[in-house]
Amino acid sequence: MNPKFIRNFSIIAHIDHGKSTLADRLLEVTGTIEKRKMQEQVLDSMELERERGITIKLTPVRMRWTVGGKGATGQEYMMNLIDTPGHIDFSYEVSRALKAVEGSILLVDATQGVQAQTLTTLNMAREGGLVIVPVVSKIDSPLARTDEVVKELAELLLCEESEVIKVSGKTGEGVDHLLDEIIKRVPSPEEANHWQNELQKEVDGKQPAFRSLIFDFQYSNHIGVIVYVRVISGSVKRHDKLNFKVAGREFEAIDVGIFKPDQTPVDSLNAGEIGYIVTGIKEPGIASVGDTIASVKDTLPPLPGYMTPRPVVWASVYPESQDELAMLRQALSRLRLSDSSITYEEEASGTLGKGYRCGFLGMLHLEIVTERLRREFNLNLVVTMPTITYEVVMKNGEKKTVYSPSLFPDENDVAAVHEPIVTMKIILPPDYLNGIMKSLYDHEAEIINTENFGDNRTLLTMLMPLRELMRNFFDEIKSISSGYASISYDITESRVADVVRMDVLVNDEQVPAFARVVSRRRAEQEAINTVDRLYDIMPRELFSYKIQSVALGRIISSRTISGKRKDAAGTLSGGDITRKMKLREKQKEGRARLKEHGAVIIPQDVFVKMMRSGDN
Repeated sequence: MNPKFIRNFSIIAHIDHGKSTLADRLLEVTGTIEKRKMQEQVLDSMELERERGITIKLTPVRMRWTVGGKGATGQEYMMNLIDTPGHIDFSYEVSRALKAVEGSILLVDATQGVQAQTLTTLNMAREGGLVIVPVVSKIDSPLARTDEVVKELAELLLCEESEVIKVSGKTGEGVDHLLDEIIKRVPSPEEANHWQNELQKEVDGKQPAFRSLIFDFQYSNHIGVIVYVRVISGSVKRHDKLNFKVAGREFEAIDVGIFKPDQTPVDSLNAGEIGYIVTGIKEPGIASVGDTIASVKDTLPPLPGYMTPRPVVWASVYPESQDELAMLRQALSRLRLSDSSITYEEEASGTLGKGYRCGFLGMLHLEIVTERLRREFNLNLVVTMPTITYEVVMKNGEKKTVYSPSLFPDENDVAAVHEPIVTMKIILPPDYLNGIMKSLYDHEAEIINTENFGDNRTLLTMLMPLRELMRNFFDEIKSISSGYASISYDITESRVADVVRMDVLVNDEQVPAFARVVSRRRAEQEAINTVDRLYDIMPRELFSYKIQSVALGRIISSRTISGKRKDAAGTLSGGDITRKMKLREKQKEGRARLKEHGAVIIPQDVFVKMMRSGDN
């Protein structure tokens, strides 16, 4: 199709603002999916996405629409939509989607108004030079404040209120009008300057060679890597000879196709279109997000790709049985083919054996990845407490990067510690400000700006240590504000930190998975909380054993879990009392030997519960 009749766009929004529901209606109204085959969250194909009601992976889909709707005469347009996640942990997915399109629907819930993550995604779209189409959703809700939110969104975008489109993803109201407006407002690929006119470049009067940007990919056991591409120039068809520009690997296209939303083969993919190419490559590490796939005849340099995502949270992942180490390695390798933001490297622990130190984009990302490893690859895992990266200056002048609490140096050897600081924005009703302020003080936040933010709400801007985000911060703020506060953040700087390592001993044996780096001022309370938490969830053994927290060079908290009580002489009846006494004495000696030589086996669910406790 002629590029001037193509519209590429995405939907960006704060989490739970009705993005997936609107995508459902777009597919239904355009006839992309028959009404009888429709289901909720049709683009969220992952089981976890449906369970949690959130989008985790970006999903492309092609639709067709004629201005005026069904039955209208005129030019039919090809519309490529990329649905994106709303949670801040998956902003890297959003950034990749934005680079493959010319416009974005900025979706705001009529019952909630503009939220903190709305501002973050809006800035990303603006930096990408995209046309923004403001849309207010859930106008059918009895709680909707449609007129107020329309005004708020118009003020944010410096546009007229009449330019804000009102829709209901649930009933379909306004969706036809929205499709018409996307065609009118979003430029075609050839009109946009998104790729510095790469789209229509000619070389010596000839049509440009095929060039495309990889914005995602997946792996199939049968046909290898399938790359998702935005075609920048030229065209590609089956059996064409292609080249990964950055990886330097040539291959033949086994197949090309589009998303409807299932993968559907086509004769060719042309300039301005979004689709997929089946590479047949089964080796890991060849395909990468941001690489350029081009014709082998193309001599131009690679297209500008994406910045490499920077892990925010680190945790070690070990198989329960070392026999499953190879399976874990293969699972991480396969998972990385669908989630390029995961990083991992092998490490060893004296207690847990060999495993992998993994980097994640946030706490939710960590939880989703470990859950996928368990479900999709049937692995039993031990996951250590999450932590962040610290830059440690030793007293001898040596500098170390530490991303594992168990490797954090002893306090006596440390001269200084530097930690990442986030710039955070919280939008909330002023009625909850006092309670929020107390929590922010507890989490070492430094308020740098407070301003009114439309509809009687307050926008707080602050600096806070990244480690404090993992100490149940999000849940705490949501609880204090009755769910009305919204949060977004960016890592912006590094500062000196006053932190120490806290170790946990179970039956006098150090457990690296429970080690953590904590604020010095909270070390005693953290130690007590950790021991109390473990005391509640650890199983009883046949012998008594202690749980202890060690920090600041001493044992701060200690509790003893009593052994199971079973009288070995209880089944004896009658006879000499000395028989029972001897039996009980033998039982006592056996318990003493168990206490000295017995090992406490920590079940997998204990590690999971400690990870989710959010006390780090």
